[in-house]
Amino acid sequence: MLEAVISLAVTAFLLLGSPGPAPLALAAVGASSGVKAGAPFLFGILTGLSVAIVAAATGLGALLLSFPQLTKSLQIAALLYLFYVAYKIATNRSGLSSAGDKTVGFLDGFILNLFNPKAYAACIAIFANTSIPVASQVQASAIAALVLFLVAVIADSLWLYFGGILHRVVKTPQQLKYLRLFFASLLVLLLVYVILSSNLA
Repeated sequence: MLEAVISLAVTAFLLLGSPGPAPLALAAVGASSGVKAGAPFLFGILTGLSVAIVAAATGLGALLLSFPQLTKSLQIAALLYLFYVAYKIATNRSGLSSAGDKTVGFLDGFILNLFNPKAYAACIAIFANTSIPVASQVQASAIAALVLFLVAVIADSLWLYFGGILHRVVKTPQQLKYLRLFFASLLVLLLVYVILSSNLA
């Protein structure tokens, strides 16, 4: 059983921890506002992911993704919301030690993952390819869901912390402004790449 759990954890870390719009958004928020101010965004992302995990474990995620038009609409909504997150990061007016009125928060993270078909697809793929030798399928699904969520907590926290390290290195408001613009631009470029490399273009 331990081997199956370790294999699941490694797979989940590679899928959820690899650079993508949500991890990059976490790093951007950490760099823009610091780890403490970015924590609500992290909690929102994890809460949204927990919805995807439950949906995948119960089969609702597969049902959701079986409707191509709905999936495409959700993908567009997630991308548009990520553009909005990039805008909020770029226009955040907070200083090095204060929170601004455009700080990305819990609701932003929650909506981002709630509308993110890739989160559902990743969770479905993990559940479909995981076999934990326990008494019942319900127990196996519960263990897989718990491992998946704990790995997401670790991976996403690392991305936020990475951004937070950059935030602490910044010494002047001008440097902070450039750092925010850099991460917002990086996020926008990644989103443009996702659009051009998908059937949304």
